[in-house]
Amino acid sequence: MINSQGIWTNYRLWQRRCLYPFISVSVAVTICLGTPLSSKAIGFSDLIRVLPQVTQIFNLSNISDRQEVDLGQQMNQEIQQEVRISRNSQLNSYVEQIGRRLAANSTRPNIAYTFQVVEDPAVNAFATAGGFIYVNTGLLKTADNEAEVASVLAHEMGHIEGKHLIKQMRQRAIASGVASVSGLDRSKAVGIGVQLALNLPRSRQDEFDADKRGLANITRTGYAQSAMVSFMKKLQRSSSVPTFLSTHPGASDRVISLQNQIKSQPSSQNHGLDNPVYQSKMRAFLP
Repeated sequence: MINSQGIWTNYRLWQRRCLYPFISVSVAVTICLGTPLSSKAIGFSDLIRVLPQVTQIFNLSNISDRQEVDLGQQMNQEIQQEVRISRNSQLNSYVEQIGRRLAANSTRPNIAYTFQVVEDPAVNAFATAGGFIYVNTGLLKTADNEAEVASVLAHEMGHIEGKHLIKQMRQRAIASGVASVSGLDRSKAVGIGVQLALNLPRSRQDEFDADKRGLANITRTGYAQSAMVSFMKKLQRSSSVPTFLSTHPGASDRVISLQNQIKSQPSSQNHGLDNPVYQSKMRAFLP
């Protein structure tokens, strides 16, 4: 004889032990998948930290300031393997002091600029992304005064303000077919950015734009406008074309453009033109 009461009791027990937990898990998963995440609750860096196995993707067409700084930091790690960063604390502090004055007048106040000195006799300076700027000791020795150094740093800041490297990286990624619909993964982005920053010149349009932005910056900061022109003219007269000017457009075109801009918006401020003081510092920092 079948005990119907016993069967019902066992069925109710099976529901509580097996079926209900399964339903609860299903509901929980549905809620998690269906509920939009708050951007304030979980940020980009939080997601990468919690899920390290997820490949970081940079959408270079609309990269945020925070993502750009992150990209610049990763590029900086790679660049430090390619160049020799100076450990001269006094020299680094002096260059950073100049850079801080300029950064206070940058059109991108949401990023923290980082200035580093590279031990290299070549006359060169370059910038990557997210505020990272590098200047060679060879350029610091070649400059006559602080205003000329400031003009170079301001020019490189102009590249960052215009996001020139980011745009160049995007073009290179698309041309080489390594960019996906969602963007470019971290390792490829860093590799392309480092290669472009160290080896390839900026476009004609980017150089003119960086000059214009740089001149505006040193003007706002109070450095002599003439320093940007005098530095380019001096390098033009050198026996070999410096790395800093081995780009298109030529230095002569850039000098003419800068002179026209200065005529249209002159400034009476002339900070940084004390040659003896600057050269004395360089002799102490770079014997």
